[in-house]
Amino acid sequence: MTLVDTNVILRYLLNDIPEKADKAASMIEEGAFTLPEIVAEVVYVLVKLYEIPREEMKNIISPIFDEIFMENSDVMSAAISYYSETKLDFVDCIILARKKILNESVFTFDKKLLNRLKDI
Repeated sequence: MTLVDTNVILRYLLNDIPEKADKAASMIEEGAFTLPEIVAEVVYVLVKLYEIPREEMKNIISPIFDEIFMENSDVMSAAISYYSETKLDFVDCIILARKKILNESVFTFDKKLLNRLKDI
């Protein structure tokens, strides 16, 4: 399996540069994996540079978890859902998802995050 980075995932999702999108699709079909840090960067780029509304993030990114292997993809999928439904930063959404799915203990001084953690 080959590690794919932010640019490969973006080309694949956006299909904005056809020749690169085709190469990205081929690589993914052959077997690819990625990292949570890369998914976080994909989210950041889509929101900041492409101005994709956060409410649409779940529909755009979630399908890649069926095509690109990533450890704890269920955590990242939940994080994407939280991000689409809240005003929290994406990293805070990852923390919420890790708490919910992996039952990890979380210590933070962030009041907004603390309030959300109480609901889990």
